[in-house]
Amino acid sequence: MSRGYRPPSQRQLRVGEELRHAVAQILERGDIRDPDVAGRPVTVTEVSVSPDLRNATVFVVPLGGGDPAPLLAGLKRARPYLRHEVARLIQLRLVPDLSFAADISFDQASRIEALLHSPEVLRDVDGMIEEEAAWPAEGQEGQDDGA
Repeated sequence: MSRGYRPPSQRQLRVGEELRHAVAQILERGDIRDPDVAGRPVTVTEVSVSPDLRNATVFVVPLGGGDPAPLLAGLKRARPYLRHEVARLIQLRLVPDLSFAADISFDQASRIEALLHSPEVLRDVDGMIEEEAAWPAEGQEGQDDGA
């Protein structure tokens, strides 16, 4: 029997936030010499930590957009250095193994925003508002005016 989805614990969330700050600080310093990472502004949006705190997925977005594939390749090559620097900055019994992924939540939000502003959706929403305005207010149906 499957246990299903379990939300992250408070410890996972705290460790993830500490890792996010540490990785962002390391990237901001600009110590990484990899040509795909060096001098490229990066936003670390989230760090998701496994329940045993041994693995962490760092979600990144290249600032200003663009293709994240070269950035992810450069971060993968710089992973040992990043893990070493994280170990220097954060006091943990075991420093998680870092993996990197592109954060697509901004792209999804833009797509949903575009859908909500499409003519078809606006037409349907306007139609619903007109229907609601035609309905009698709740509690006013069949009321006597006392006459």
